Amino acid sequence: MKHRRPYNAWIVALVLVLAGCGSTPSNNYYVLTAHEGASAEGQTPSLGIGPIRIPEYLNRTALVYRREGNRLQIAEYERWAEPLEEGIGRVLGLNLAGLLDTENVRPFPWHPDRTPDFGITVNLLALDADEGRAVLEAEWLVYRPATSTAVSRRMARLAYTPPGGKLEPEDLAAAYSELLYRLSEEISEVIRSAGGT
Repeated sequence: MKHRRPYNAWIVALVLVLAGCGSTPSNNYYVLTAHEGASAEGQTPSLGIGPIRIPEYLNRTALVYRREGNRLQIAEYERWAEPLEEGIGRVLGLNLAGLLDTENVRPFPWHPDRTPDFGITVNLLALDADEGRAVLEAEWLVYRPATSTAVSRRMARLAYTPPGGKLEPEDLAAAYSELLYRLSEEISEVIRSAGGT
């Protein structure tokens, strides 16, 4: 009987650990998505996307929500499936390819012998959401990498309110994707005006 008591205690402890693991909610993973549109077929203008800079408070896998005042809430189980700055660069590239009808899009850094016609950098200042709306603020620059000449530097302040008037955690990636499309439209207009069509 002396040998059975430690064995029984070990079994009970194992069962408790497994029961605790079984009750932990699973993580939900989200990605930003590009706007659906006509597929690009052209080769001009060539676009270089990046670098993309994001605030340090967004540099994490968990989704971040704005709460009352200056308070932020970091989601426990809602996560990005890729680094946010990479997702933003990917979606901007796909959106701009569709808006400007070009397949010739490359991420920063690009090969010095294959300098694009236009470079696009984005310094994201805010990407926040509360229960009622999502907001994007960014400083962006379109320039000509071959000569390091600025074409246009602007500040974007965009907001999105969902049709139902309420943002749930699962709506956040779609809301941010919509804001990124609107930012892509602003950037594409500048490139068109500079002869990039």
